[in-house]
Amino acid sequence: MELGGHSPVIVFDDADIQKAAQMAAGFKYRNAGQVCVSPTRFFVQNTVADEFADAFVDATKKVKVGNGMDDGVAMGPLIGERRLGIMQDFVDDAVASGAELMTGGERMGNQGYFYTPTVLKNVPEEAKIMNEEPFGPIAPIASFESFDEVVARANKLMFGLASYAFTNDGARAAALADQIEAGMLAVNSFVVSTPETPFGGINESGYGAEGGIEGLDAYLRTKFVTEVGV
Repeated sequence: MELGGHSPVIVFDDADIQKAAQMAAGFKYRNAGQVCVSPTRFFVQNTVADEFADAFVDATKKVKVGNGMDDGVAMGPLIGERRLGIMQDFVDDAVASGAELMTGGERMGNQGYFYTPTVLKNVPEEAKIMNEEPFGPIAPIASFESFDEVVARANKLMFGLASYAFTNDGARAAALADQIEAGMLAVNSFVVSTPETPFGGINESGYGAEGGIEGLDAYLRTKFVTEVGV
């Protein structure tokens, strides 16, 4: 049973920052961010935080929003009108907490439930969007200094579905795989769901797994038989 998440994305300074930003923006706005494994908390090492944020904004501004049947459209509407107000509350709360609104942050027009792809920078830990899954097209970016710090912040919440990291250090990637508390971790990728691999979370993100050999468990009945000679 999968119950949603609040997926962290950790970007270290040894990664290809431009490529990471392009990939992150492309995946972030898939289905307007209304995906359970959507990246929702961006932690970027402080030495490359500005570069990543600028590249992310550039990619965000190229996202065409509109009717999904129209050519070139990459993002559609939110599920309903109530979600527009929820998105605005997230943005207003973050800005009031000290975050910088880099792009977006408002409804698009007055027809349909379209919300502009939004990027927030220097978002503090206490902001609502860092603690509640937005399920929408808002990308909050925060910076970090050390490995231990960012792991603690990524693991801060009780959600643990998908997680993502960008680094070219194999030892660091292995350490993340061991220490990040999530059912899935993608390194230098956003692929966390394929038919042949288990899909599931831990903690308040659910129990069990779909897909892979593990996905068969829910359809099996286990029988214990004991026999004692007489």
